This record gives sequence, C-alpha cells and structure tokens, in this order.
Amino acid sequence: MGAQKKGATARVSEDPEELARHPLQAILLADSFTTKFRPITLERPKVLLPLVNIPMINYTLAWLESAGVEEVFVFCCAHSKQVIDYLESSEWSSQPNFSVTTIESHNSISAGDALRLIYERNVIHGDFVLISGDTVSNMSLTQALQEHKDRRKKDANAIMTMVVKQSKPSPITQQSRLGTDELFMAINPVTKQLLYYEDKAEYSKGFISLDKTLIADNPSVILHNDKQDCYIDICSQEVLSLFTDNFDYQHLRRHFVKGLLVDDIMGYKIFTHEIHSSYAARIDNFRSYDTISKDIIQRWTYPFVPDVLCGSSAIKVERQGTYRASERCTIGSNVTIEGSYIWNNVTIEDGCQLRNAIVCDGVILKSGAVLQPGVILSFKVVVGQQFVVPAYSKVSLLQQPTQQDSDEELEYADSTSGTGELRSDKLNGDIAPDLSEIASELGTGGVGYIWKVFEGAYDEEWRHSVAPIPTDKLVKLMLDRDEDEELLTQDGNIISASGELKTDSDGNGSEDDDNEDSRDDYVSFEKEVEATFLRAVHENVKVDLAVLEVNALRLSYNMASVDCGGAIFYSMMKLAVESPHNSASELHRNAADIVTTWQKLLKSFLHDIDEEIEVILKFEEMCLESAKEFAALFPQILHLLYDKEILQEDAILRWADEKEGADESDKVFLKRSEKFIQWLREAEEEEEEEDE
Repeated sequence: MGAQKKGATARVSEDPEELARHPLQAILLADSFTTKFRPITLERPKVLLPLVNIPMINYTLAWLESAGVEEVFVFCCAHSKQVIDYLESSEWSSQPNFSVTTIESHNSISAGDALRLIYERNVIHGDFVLISGDTVSNMSLTQALQEHKDRRKKDANAIMTMVVKQSKPSPITQQSRLGTDELFMAINPVTKQLLYYEDKAEYSKGFISLDKTLIADNPSVILHNDKQDCYIDICSQEVLSLFTDNFDYQHLRRHFVKGLLVDDIMGYKIFTHEIHSSYAARIDNFRSYDTISKDIIQRWTYPFVPDVLCGSSAIKVERQGTYRASERCTIGSNVTIEGSYIWNNVTIEDGCQLRNAIVCDGVILKSGAVLQPGVILSFKVVVGQQFVVPAYSKVSLLQQPTQQDSDEELEYADSTSGTGELRSDKLNGDIAPDLSEIASELGTGGVGYIWKVFEGAYDEEWRHSVAPIPTDKLVKLMLDRDEDEELLTQDGNIISASGELKTDSDGNGSEDDDNEDSRDDYVSFEKEVEATFLRAVHENVKVDLAVLEVNALRLSYNMASVDCGGAIFYSMMKLAVESPHNSASELHRNAADIVTTWQKLLKSFLHDIDEEIEVILKFEEMCLESAKEFAALFPQILHLLYDKEILQEDAILRWADEKEGADESDKVFLKRSEKFIQWLREAEEEEEEEDE
C-alpha cells in the first residue's frame, strides 16, 4: 500500500549477495488460537475485524512493509477462505518488493501446529519476524535486527529476540492498560538476555519463585513487572525446527519461551530489545481493542493511522483527533452513545442508549433499547423495543457452545464442543443462520441469543471489557490488597526498588543512572495520566473514578501526590491549547472551561501550599517550552486558578517571594504578574488591619 511509505526505514546493512539470498521474511499468524473475541469470531476472523475502520491485519502488514520485510507468509486456518479472499482482492496482492503468500491449514489448533507446518513447507531461509495479525506497531526494526545478527555471530544459541516496552501494571487490578495479566520478566541488564518469564504469578501467595542458579550464574539480574510483551519476535531458523522436535510446544510463550528458559541441556537463549518512543501492542482482548483504538485515534501509531492507511478521502481527520467517516449507519433522535464502537450498516432507532459497547455489522436496535456497559452485539442481532441488555452480555444469532473451550483451542472452535450449529464446512465462509429459526431472548421484535457467563468467568468479563472497570470493583480490589506485603529476601540478596537483584555490597549504584531512570519514569507517568485524563474528558467519566485511576497510576509508578497534580494540570492546559481557538481570549476561555469542569480532580492531589507552588512552577515551565501560547496569559490563568480556589493566596505570594532572589531571566512571569501579586498583598494587608 503506497500510503505507508512515510514510515519506511533503512534495511540492515549487510553483504549485498547475502541480502539477495536471504530477503527479510516474516510469518504472520492470522489465527489467535484463543476464544476471547467470541461470539464475533464465530462468524468473522479476528484479523479482519475493524480497528478504527481498518481491518486489523492491514496495520500489521503496513508496518512489516515499512520495516523492510520483503516476504510475508500469512498462516490461516479457520475462516481461511475469508482471509485469503480479502488479501487477494486487496492492494497487498500487488505490492512491488513486498510479497504476501497465504499458507492454509484446516486442522491446526495452536501456534505450535502452525509453525510446524510452515517448517515442513521449507519456505523460511534465514532470520524471520514472527508476529500475529492483531499487532499494531510503528517501530523501526533496524536496530533490533542488527543486535540479533551481531549476537548470532558471537553465539549460535542466541535464537530469538523479543520486543518489549515499558508499561507498568495497575497495582490494584494487577493488569496492564491493555487488560493483560501482570507480567514478570527477569533480564540481565548488561546482555539483555531473558532469564525468567511469568504472566500467571501466584498473587494469592504474594510472591514468585526464582531458581537460585539464576542469581548465581548472573552477576546482575533485574526482575521487572513494568514491561509489556509486544509479541514481535525476531527468530532464527532453529525456532521452527525446535517446534518440530517438540510437539509439546503449542503456546508461543507458555510452552516455547518458558520451555527454553528452563532447558539447561540445549543452551538456547532468548534476548530482549526494548523500545521507548515507538509504539507496539497486540489486541489480546476487548479492553486492549478499546485501548489500542484510542491510541490510534490519538495518533500514537503514526503513520499507521486511518487517514494515511486508507489513502483516500473515505476517512478524514479533523481537529482534536476527530475522525469523520461514512459507514452507512442510521441513527435516530434522542440517542445516547458513549464510548462505543458502531460498525457498518447499523440501525439505531429513537431513544436508544449505548454505553461502552461493541455493535457489529447489520445490528438493529429498536426504539428505546438500552445497552448497558460492556455489551457485545455480534452480526445482525436485533434488540427489541425498550429491551435492556444486561452489562457484559455477549449476544449472537448463534447459540452458545455447551462447553467452555480452553485458551489453547481455536478462536473459532469447531462444533464438537458446541451445539451443532457450526459445521466444519461453514468455518471457511460467512455463517448465515436462518433468522426464522432463531428464538429470541431480546424482547419484542428481537432476534438473537444472550450467552451465559460460565461459572468463575465473571471477573474476566469486566476485566477484559471495553467498559471502564466499575468503581465498586476498584474499591473492593483496593480493600483486598495486602498493605503489609513486602519483598522477600533470600540468601543475603536484596531486591531494590528498581527490581534489581544484587548483593548487599553492590547496594551503592550509580546516582546518575537512578536520576535518569526517575526522569524516564516521570515522562511515562505523565503520558499515562494524560491518556487517562483525555479518556475521562471524551467519555464523561465521573471525577471520583478518574481520581481512582490516577491514584492507581501513582502507586504503579511510585509517584507522589504532587506529581499527580503536576501531570493533571499539564494535561488540562495541553488540552486547552489543542482545542480550537483563534485568539488569546478564546484560549483563555478554553482553559477556564476545562479548569471549571475538572477542578475537583486537580484539587484532589493538591494537599498543601508546597504542592500548589509546584503547579505554578509547572505552568512556568509549560509557558517557556511546550505551551508558549500561554506565556502572554500567565497572569490571567494564575488569577483563574485563584478564583477557582485551586491555588491559595499564600501559595502565590510564597512563589513570588521565592522568585525575588532569582536571576532576571527567571523572573519573567513574576514581572508579568506584578499587578495581580500587588492586589493580593494589598488585600492581605487590609484583612490584617481589619483583624487588628
């Protein structure tokens, strides 16, 4: 697709003859081998589901092309006909210097089976990129590829490099912003070798177990719970042969990665490559679908955004990241839609209410219908008049399978575990149930089945939902946390706040490194707070819930309350600047509206005079660097914050007093605020005289 060329990067420099013999290849798995997107994926493969109006697989292919990959082998199993037909009719079938070849299977039930079949086809001739078709990234592969090749030259056992990114989990929910489980990784900070990988830690016991030899064999090991697995792997050919030699390897992480890490006979090694400013994430569940959709809308994934990928006027981006597209939907009057995803050809009649739901193609909501948070309506479902679909319900024209499939079975599992409505001959095409035969559980005029939540699975529904986690759940989780939990010590070793395992004698680390880590942490923290604030603005999240979410980030990043106040104020002022305005007065109005609406959120993190002064200093910094438009409005915004009782008189006067002894260059905003400061001092003197 020609529109993606903006993201192109230079290929790793190698001998031209060797490069000609071994073009960079990739294996793209078009099956996810899980059931998390049911019931939608009983009718359409996950990689073809729309992600901000673009099929997921397009993001993955566009990135592979820009990263210098020349040959992609797309493995498809269930719904393979839909995937193949789509690719053959798309622009991907005729791209110069970028070939896309499908490999079809009808009996593979795991990623391990897929890689064994690809090994038998003998199509991979060198190092390759392993990725699934639900991954979005804009990273450059150049450095990661070079590191992998350099390691291979020195150590033939270095067979795999995994891409990771910083992403601290919530200490309350113990899951990432993508809705995935808290991940623990032990990494050698010098060599970047992966030594331990666990995404199913025994939280109830409050600890994880590490082999003593891991510490003994490595002079320094850092145990991380602040890394996100991006599911982008650079692999040598040996990876495929290992899957062929070990039929127990089914799951890529649970079996293959963890199997290699505990195998001390073969000696194969896995390394990590951490990205910082680039984006990479995999859509694992409905929460990550929601999170990544918002990241795309906020253009964190540029140039892989809808208006660029489409290469036409079908989707237009407007101010404040608003996208406008025509998808032939009909929406009546007095309809409320909040935080929801409405796909193609949907009809929503008068008076309907939708909150944090996914509504697939062809759905009809009759007048007065209500979708409570977390509802999933699969294709062509009809919700009857005035009918209320309960929270977290999954609704389909297809009956629910009678047995719960494991995570290691196909996303689109066959009818052997179901009710018989899915025959194998229908798995590779669109399923079109006879609507006249479907009993309705959706009220008058409704058509479809409401799937029941299996016993013990309710927590997974709200944890993985597109809806924000309910406040009562967050409060309960916070109360359940063990406040006295502390890190365990063993054999004289201690775990530092950074997670580094080291002996007591090594306790004096580099102060400069610590300061740099702290700065990096604050930048990441500020971005997370901004994303949380913007979501609260756009989805009308209640202030109390927003406070809880920012508090969770504070605990996760080990920040102070004043850091939260500064990050929230920064987010508020940045939103004011990015909102439409044509003059200084309109910018002031933007700021006033935002401060008025969200003053309670900001005040929740400003508990004393010192913290209020930090907000003033933060505003000075913004006026000099990131939001220079506010420089001329500094006194007015200071007055606004005073009027809204966000800043006390004492805080402003103490800031002014401390500035008196500063260099002239540091008094710019003090001088601009002289009239306001003088007014405050006179008012203070009058009060003192009255008291006397």
